[in-house]
Amino acid sequence: MAPKKAKGDALKPPPLIGRFGTSLKIGIVGLPNVGKSTFFNVLTKSEAAAENFPFCTIDPNESRVPIPDERYDFLCQFHKPASKVPAFLNVVDIAGLVKGAHVGQGLGNAFLSHISACDGIFHMTRAFEDEDIIHVEGTVDPVRDMEIIHEELRMKDEEMISPIIDKLEKTAIRGGDKKLKPEYDIMCKIKGWVVDEKKHVRYYPDWNDKEIEVLNKFLFLTSKPMIYLVNLSERDYIRRKNKWKVMLNSCAHYHTRSAKPKTGYATLQLEYFFTTGPDEVRAWTIRKGTKAPQAAGKIHTDFEKGFIMAEVMKFQDFKEEGSESAVKAAGKYRQQGRNYIVEDGDIIFFKFNAPNAPKKK
Repeated sequence: MAPKKAKGDALKPPPLIGRFGTSLKIGIVGLPNVGKSTFFNVLTKSEAAAENFPFCTIDPNESRVPIPDERYDFLCQFHKPASKVPAFLNVVDIAGLVKGAHVGQGLGNAFLSHISACDGIFHMTRAFEDEDIIHVEGTVDPVRDMEIIHEELRMKDEEMISPIIDKLEKTAIRGGDKKLKPEYDIMCKIKGWVVDEKKHVRYYPDWNDKEIEVLNKFLFLTSKPMIYLVNLSERDYIRRKNKWKVMLNSCAHYHTRSAKPKTGYATLQLEYFFTTGPDEVRAWTIRKGTKAPQAAGKIHTDFEKGFIMAEVMKFQDFKEEGSESAVKAAGKYRQQGRNYIVEDGDIIFFKFNAPNAPKKK
């Protein structure tokens, strides 16, 4: 969805489907024995169980994964701070879904509730053959497996949508509550797409602001952003070739040697700005489109309440010029007001008014 023009010809960020916090989670989802826990172990360098039988991961494992970033590394090397705090991605390893999970097959309902608690999905499917590793469907077919997961998520949303519409119909239509009529109309549109057209919420090309407000009220499973991962054999991964050509053309390739948490970070519409100095170099997580006062509020609520301005350097300018004073001398040090939309990698010093607090951070 393209950004919209706001007053004064400034770009207004497009509305986002999903929660608005920054301690967001991305869950690893797929059928049993496709490599989810192994992927989690590599991604998080942890030791979650990865055994050769379905449902070995019953309670979801969760880990905070630091986001590798050359900019952060450069700033730490430059300042040699006493404290270093990178950005993190919260990753959840969710036990395998099976066909019929939406009606409780396997351990389906519990797993679907774990997905509901996540904000994005790593959807892993298996494209490697191995007689020693059981496939719950009997054969390896990544396209079929993806369709099973898609349909389980959609059917769970379908179960959610019907009682919501029934309740709104009772109050907005039969009860005459005009304030709820727009929400009823929007839910009927969502029903038409998810139930009648059998599509996922995130595939609709152009939800408007009001519709996204309703979607964010209910946070349907099919609205969650999804990254597709194809688990290949080492041989196929190295040669980038496999009989499932459609999968390889449309999804991310994966083998146990490759794991990139930053991809999940971007999928959740997260980015970060830096505060730097000899005391601390820190990456502060924000949602894309966050304005300067709200970004300041991530450091401390007083920063947002008493916001005066944000003094901003672009990382590339700092790296090229070699110091803050050199950036200022080059005319690249900017003072930005409360309508400034923070960009990924900005180095920011906030000025604010607050009693008994420092003027700068």
